[in-house]
Amino acid sequence: MASFEMEESDSQSKLSILPDWIITDDLEALITTLPERFLESLHLSNDQNDLLEVVMDLGRLPEARYPNKQVVLSRTEVTEFDLRYVTDRIGAFGDDNRAGIERTLHRISAIRNRRGNITGLTCRVGRAVYGTIRIVEDLVLGGKSLLFLGRPGVGKTTMLREVARVLADDAKKRVVIVDTSNEIGGDGDIPHPAIGAARRMQVATPAMQHAVMIEAVENHMPEVIVIDEIGTELDAAAARTIAERGVQLVGTAHGNTLENLMANPTLADLIGGIQSVTLGDEEARRRGTQKSILERKAPPTFDGVVEIQSWHKVALHKDVATTVDSKLRGFAAAPEVRELTQKGEVEVLDEIGEADTSHSSDNVMFPSRSQKDGFESQIATSSRRTRVLPFSISRSRLRQAIQRTSAAVEIVDTIEDADAVITLRHSYRKKPALIREAENRALPIYVMKSNTQFQIEQTLLHFNERSVIDDPITVAYRETEDAIAQVQREGYPVEMPPANSYIRRVQHELAGRFNLASESYGDEPERRVRIRPQQR
Repeated sequence: MASFEMEESDSQSKLSILPDWIITDDLEALITTLPERFLESLHLSNDQNDLLEVVMDLGRLPEARYPNKQVVLSRTEVTEFDLRYVTDRIGAFGDDNRAGIERTLHRISAIRNRRGNITGLTCRVGRAVYGTIRIVEDLVLGGKSLLFLGRPGVGKTTMLREVARVLADDAKKRVVIVDTSNEIGGDGDIPHPAIGAARRMQVATPAMQHAVMIEAVENHMPEVIVIDEIGTELDAAAARTIAERGVQLVGTAHGNTLENLMANPTLADLIGGIQSVTLGDEEARRRGTQKSILERKAPPTFDGVVEIQSWHKVALHKDVATTVDSKLRGFAAAPEVRELTQKGEVEVLDEIGEADTSHSSDNVMFPSRSQKDGFESQIATSSRRTRVLPFSISRSRLRQAIQRTSAAVEIVDTIEDADAVITLRHSYRKKPALIREAENRALPIYVMKSNTQFQIEQTLLHFNERSVIDDPITVAYRETEDAIAQVQREGYPVEMPPANSYIRRVQHELAGRFNLASESYGDEPERRVRIRPQQR
């Protein structure tokens, strides 16, 4: 939504005193479109800076709505003449029944009867708020593709507009906005100054949004594409195409949380999509699950998801792939919660509190922020780069692709040093000696159609996924599942290797899911978990 909405008056006052936040609203341009008999009540009000919208319904009293009150603007009911007075002074309505005022961010939405005649108008105030993305500025400037979620009116579009300006003006990137209802850049052919140097492509009808998204990539060579309200399967497919071409994508979608997207079959592709997989009998018994399970089927379109809780508070899922995988396996994946203080400083909240590690049972709890930081550093130091031997592949292009994708890959010169081989389809079909040697060594062989930069980068995405398999938490899952299977099969206790408190909690939780007992013993750093059958 382009409007500037708050739920409570104290939140509004808090916003106005934040440093470096500049608010522009062009309010007079909207007021002059209203019938003159409404203006006296508006001018008498001392709350014009808080005005959200003016509502006009045929045969009812007109109202001005504020965050904490509603004011009747006239004791005379709204007439057809009043509605025509407004529509004659604004832009044309589109297929979505939305119009605007040229070079402003105001939005006028129409309600029509069965004959198509206008019977009501919602004149919503649009405000540009400069400085709203400080809370996520590090992610935006870091080149990550981000998806913003939140309830209507929480400020998704306002933040999206500021993202476009910061990336275009401060980061000096080529930014193209796909503006479906002129929500981001305002009405008219000249966009609002709030988008800075970003370029804006208008969309004639919402049904064509996906086509304009693809056109933007193919025709205008953007480094960043900004899109509001990704809402259809075609939009989601276009977003994936954009992301696969290496363009940073910043957008919004319907839903308040990541879980909403996971449950939405239309938009689930934005976070990798979810598919049902049938396990074999032995694997299902080993995992102690049903044969049909849910898994993520592809890399996510967006690197991170930002759940906007209020103007000053967001919850971040920085690694969407890992978060979705954890949730599908039934594990908690707590987001990072940030809040913008009244001094304009970003504070990372530890809402879940410090975990109590004094009990031998290591009760399952969410990790505190300090524990998570230590765990993330452990992942960083324990991961190993995959050694790749290219065959019939341009090494210079491969080096460039590794740099662009940040893949955990190292190029080697001999088959003896290699963990995997990358080659072309025609080379693989000829089965030269090196390929036969790789097959004899049971090395993974990645076969590409062509020796292009895009094909190489897409292949490296698989190595990014493989690197996750080697991180400590995934290793802990796998080792614990193997231990559980052994306890179920043999009926004897199994000791796990020494682990930190966070991994021990994961191990206790897994054991409990399979109706097994577990306890921790020993002193740090040798403290470990023992998994055993329940006592009868």
